[in-house]
Amino acid sequence: MEIKLSDQAKKWQKIAREYADKYLQPHEIEAELNNGELSRELTLRNKKKAIDLGFTAIDVPQSYGGLGLSMVEQVAIWEQLGRVTNALSWCFPEAQSWMFDACSEEQIKEYILPLMEGKRKDCYAITESGSGSDVANLESTARKTDEGYVLNGEKWYVTSANLADYFWFQAYIPEEDEDALFLVNKDKEGIQMIASPLFSHTYAAHHPTYKFENVLVEHNHRVGKPGDGMSFTHSWFRHERLMIGARSCGAAARLIEEAKQFAEERIVDGKPLIEKQIIQFMLAESATELWASRLMTFEAAKADDDDMDVKVLHNRCSMVKLYVSEAANRIADRALQIFGGRGYMRENVAERFFRELRCDRIWEGTSEIQKLIIARALQKRGLDEM
Repeated sequence: MEIKLSDQAKKWQKIAREYADKYLQPHEIEAELNNGELSRELTLRNKKKAIDLGFTAIDVPQSYGGLGLSMVEQVAIWEQLGRVTNALSWCFPEAQSWMFDACSEEQIKEYILPLMEGKRKDCYAITESGSGSDVANLESTARKTDEGYVLNGEKWYVTSANLADYFWFQAYIPEEDEDALFLVNKDKEGIQMIASPLFSHTYAAHHPTYKFENVLVEHNHRVGKPGDGMSFTHSWFRHERLMIGARSCGAAARLIEEAKQFAEERIVDGKPLIEKQIIQFMLAESATELWASRLMTFEAAKADDDDMDVKVLHNRCSMVKLYVSEAANRIADRALQIFGGRGYMRENVAERFFRELRCDRIWEGTSEIQKLIIARALQKRGLDEM
């Protein structure tokens, strides 16, 4: 199921696949049975190898010492890393290109370049208990004072906060009647983790709830300028939604491959299970959905590289997240069914992906939110302009 890629994209695809197969995949069950965690030695080894390969620099502009890879090349990388369960591919930080547009030179030096170097780790404090995916109606506030901004609010599902040392904090500024992002060091006075619930997946990266109470940050910790509003958060959403598509393609491919192999080896009524028509139909549907998912994801990545109008691109990234995350969940369900009782064991890849992929229909905007975005784009611009 080959997608036509440049030689450079194929090179990165091969590098990522070899890294996933050699450094990450062999330790999935170990992580699954140990709360998602690997030994400190393995964790540091995997992170160092990722940095050495350049994964932390793939979206960093070359002018800042990064690789400045195309979005197609980045999708090719994350598709292969998505083949691994337990979020083991999250072992390295990511500096994204939009950060260099959003941040001042001072902020880039203090917060962004250390991501590329593997010296810092960020997390996103955006979601709240009330607004959920409706990030345009946040209740957190940033009150402007002579000393800086005073932040107040409660943030839910702050992914990787237990591993991070600073937040991207989204808040409403009453004095300006608009939203803004702030860079907030995790050790600031007034920040308290008030809950760290367990979730269905088994990840070392947790999703705690944090309370920010009268947290003072200096003026220069505001990201961007008045008038930028939610634009940089939307940039982050576009990137993440596209990469959810890429990772889901990788997961779906591995599920199909392993389910097919099992069905070929499993003997039922004296014949391989794969000769049963119902199993053939399940695999055929899965392969077709994967083909459509890969085409959609790589086409959206190319549109990004071609500097497509940002409003049209935003819609297409929503289409990718909606279709591919839903398709990957269907594929995981079929794979688990093909494995039968084996597929319900935690040591089985289908069982782990069945739980892990479910969240991709929720975070970075639920499937229902994506449908609203797509429907509004259709209403405003018509089918030909989507």
